[in-house]
Amino acid sequence: MKIKHILPFLAIAMIGCKNDNQNKDINNEAIAEEALLRKADSLAHAFIITDGHVDLPYRLKSEGIDLITLENGSTVIDAGIGDFDLERAKKGGLDAPFMSIYIPAELQETGGAKALADSLIDLVQSITTTYPEHFALANSPADVEKNFKAGKISLPMGMENGAPIEGDLKNVEYFFNRGIRYITLSHGKDNEITDASYDTTATHGGLSDFGRKVVEEINRVGIMVDVSHISNNAFHDVMEVTKVPVIASHSSAEKFTPGFERNMNDELIKALGENGGVIQINFGSDFLDIDSQESGNRINEKLKNELEKQGLTENDSAAQPYIEQFRKENPYKFSNVAKVADHIDHVVQLIGIDHVGLGSDYDGVGDSLPEGLKDVSHFPNLIAELLRRGYSNEDIEKICYQNVFRVWNAVLDFAQASTSK
Repeated sequence: MKIKHILPFLAIAMIGCKNDNQNKDINNEAIAEEALLRKADSLAHAFIITDGHVDLPYRLKSEGIDLITLENGSTVIDAGIGDFDLERAKKGGLDAPFMSIYIPAELQETGGAKALADSLIDLVQSITTTYPEHFALANSPADVEKNFKAGKISLPMGMENGAPIEGDLKNVEYFFNRGIRYITLSHGKDNEITDASYDTTATHGGLSDFGRKVVEEINRVGIMVDVSHISNNAFHDVMEVTKVPVIASHSSAEKFTPGFERNMNDELIKALGENGGVIQINFGSDFLDIDSQESGNRINEKLKNELEKQGLTENDSAAQPYIEQFRKENPYKFSNVAKVADHIDHVVQLIGIDHVGLGSDYDGVGDSLPEGLKDVSHFPNLIAELLRRGYSNEDIEKICYQNVFRVWNAVLDFAQASTSK
């Protein structure tokens, strides 16, 4: 056979070999990805996962769930409603979600903050007494570790808004005795303790004089100070007053959301690192991505204008069918699990692996959760993304719980030492 007849056969053979190699590469990549996902799921169940902020109690309360209703099981076992229930938490490996005792800012003016806090604490306690085989309270890292070994989900509690203190320092210890293990000093508006990040009034220019005493008392009794929701000036005041590390239970990095003071800028993150504290990354898309924020703002403004033309508001029952259709036709730009990892990367680059954790805000950010982290069953997706980026098992264990436990233990140790003096 002449050379000119052989060459086409060689070319075809080479193309065939190339395609075979490409297919092998694709298959190898698929096999590697499958192995990575299995490892991520394994780590999610081997390590304790603590989440700094889950708004389950207030969601149940606002849905009219009371202590008796809990007994039917559908609300917290396998409801498939909201972002949290037992079935999905077990699937995702979530072991210690801090139950948010959320107090709306308006109660600072109308009264009833302490009463609401007590009722939400009662609700959390009732979950553990109604389902003792599944849930248990936790007042320390040691409690969480004991519950984890017993196969139970721990329900530590943090109070979102210091308003229930109601001007009386004795209430700080009262809430410690009720099981509160962190206090977010404010929420959406300035209060008697501090200025809030969402409020431009700057009532105190940071912490109030009473607020400084509150931080000192929080340190003394053994509660973690939570700097999420407070203004930048208030954060710096907390750094001056606190004798122990603090947490930001559900905040993200402002680098990705310029001008959004509810997140933490690089200066604050660095100061948090010097304090020994931990920032727990919020999963809400508006906290993660400026594109999501701008998307939401455009949609909400357009919706508001359309409703005004019809003489309606978002709260009107007659507007609900229109709103549902409007949102289908004007989809929100969700962030994704990779962006959560970007925030973790940024914190690690600024202050190291010892100062970052997870604070999802599940049940608290509405329909804004990122693709890949839509509910508590999806923690393995985030672990998989961290593995892809080269995080070690030890790094991931720190992010999942060890960093927060370090702060929590330091706070309890300081309080014990203060009491023994």
